Amino acid sequence: MPDLLQQTDREVVERFLSETCEDSFRCLFDAFAPRVRCYFRLRGCDSGLSEELTQDVMMSVYRHRRSLREPSCFPTWLFKIARNTLLAHLRSSARKVATVDLETLTASALRHDPDLLSKQCFREWMRSLSPTEQRVMRLRFVDDLEYHEIASLLKAPVGTIQWRVFQAKRKLAARFSGSSQ
Repeated sequence: MPDLLQQTDREVVERFLSETCEDSFRCLFDAFAPRVRCYFRLRGCDSGLSEELTQDVMMSVYRHRRSLREPSCFPTWLFKIARNTLLAHLRSSARKVATVDLETLTASALRHDPDLLSKQCFREWMRSLSPTEQRVMRLRFVDDLEYHEIASLLKAPVGTIQWRVFQAKRKLAARFSGSSQ
């Protein structure tokens, strides 16, 4: 099985798994919690909920660390826990996660959050893709997973994942090639 971690991440994971202590968990948390938080934010969770769910995920990682069979697959395992945590939250709250209606944004809102325009562009791009393409593109370019990690998560051949990413990129390039964004 190929190693799915960069060198520094691998060292953090291996240290945590071999000598679980407060310091090794803090290093693991510092390395991976921001990615998990981003995962939740990109799925419509506000910052408070994202932080709460991230804490839940990281505590679950701590409690279930012995169930990880292949330490090099830590990112895939981590985001599977994150996905399950979000689904459990949605089921328990019996409501959908609120999303921002970008069409109602005003110029003053853009002035208060300079990144809002780039977020709006990103959402516009994603709306031009099918749900399957959106999911693959998020996993690849937002969650920063490798093709084989995505294939493992989606239970699809690596070649299929590569083809979906290629097709989605091609669709975006055709749609926005005349755009200045």
